[in-house]
Amino acid sequence: MKPTPPAELAPAALTTQATADGTVLAFSGRLDATGAARLWRPALRAARAAGAGPLGFDLHAVSGIDMLGATLLAAAEAAHGSPAAITGADTKTNTLLARARAAGTSPKAPPRAPRITARQMLAAGTAVVTGALAFLGEAVIAVVRLPARRRMFRLQDVLREADQAGFRALPLVLMLGYLIGLILAFQSSIPMRQFGADLFVANLVSISLLRELGPLLAAVILAGRTGSAFAAEIGTMKVNQEIDALVVMGIDPMTLLVLPRMLAALLVMPVLTLLLDFAGLLGMTTVMAGFGYSLPAIQAQVQSAATVHDLAGGLAKAAVFGAAVAAIGCRSGLGTGIGPRAVGFAATAAVVGGIVATIAIDGLFAVMFYRLGL
Repeated sequence: MKPTPPAELAPAALTTQATADGTVLAFSGRLDATGAARLWRPALRAARAAGAGPLGFDLHAVSGIDMLGATLLAAAEAAHGSPAAITGADTKTNTLLARARAAGTSPKAPPRAPRITARQMLAAGTAVVTGALAFLGEAVIAVVRLPARRRMFRLQDVLREADQAGFRALPLVLMLGYLIGLILAFQSSIPMRQFGADLFVANLVSISLLRELGPLLAAVILAGRTGSAFAAEIGTMKVNQEIDALVVMGIDPMTLLVLPRMLAALLVMPVLTLLLDFAGLLGMTTVMAGFGYSLPAIQAQVQSAATVHDLAGGLAKAAVFGAAVAAIGCRSGLGTGIGPRAVGFAATAAVVGGIVATIAIDGLFAVMFYRLGL
């Protein structure tokens, strides 16, 4: 025969007793994590089977109990629907059971959905505008003080940023420009063919690219590639407290970090736009040649529709777009918060802000050109 284990080591067991006073659940052994897991379902079934009659717990044979065992007793009471009469419980058991009952019956506050009021929206918008104006003012002051701080402004930084923003973006710009010209020509030829005006697709695509789509697409590429890179680089410096170190050493971050990036973006954007326009016209020429039109005919249509003023206006807009995208990227980096996710938030804000600002500025240019008759 196997020796009988001591009472404190005996496994948990449950016996259901039906008495004249109701149903009694007699527990024995240790009501710890193992015992509570073993008796959980039987105890809840027995408590439900007691129905509306009284329920009691006999704990005389329980050798030990912890919080999980008390949680089992409270869950059995909840399954029965009313408190049970406890017999054989010591002070520790009563204390644990009271805590388990309180945890199970304490009302939980429903989660409140955040509500954004008009005042909060107005305050957030005011803060954004104020911050943008403050950054613009600091940039202007940095430009005015540049002659006295020439040692902080390094030409190598401008060339490096121009290489990153311009030369390394050429494959993407040429590919997207060619595809955009191809798609515009194909889509425009469908309605134009109904009137026998396929040849005027060259007019439409050339004007669209030179005046609007070329600068806009180049600015979107710049915001996605370079604006986010500016924000990530400066944001990492801000998180690592390198910006604070520059200030302590008497070096102006606007002159050292912001101005070279803005100048580089301002210089490369017209070049990127010009190359995107050329690639788009090449894509349009590919489609028109496929329709059977000769190259001299296509060239004549482009020259008759688009003028030097259209190209100059697009390049001027591109320069402004480049400066705006670079400024927003640098401002997002300088405003980076604390934490591992702050740099990602700064890069996202730079891309979104750059695209939104580009479209808004393009709208202002459209109104100005309309008023000037350009």
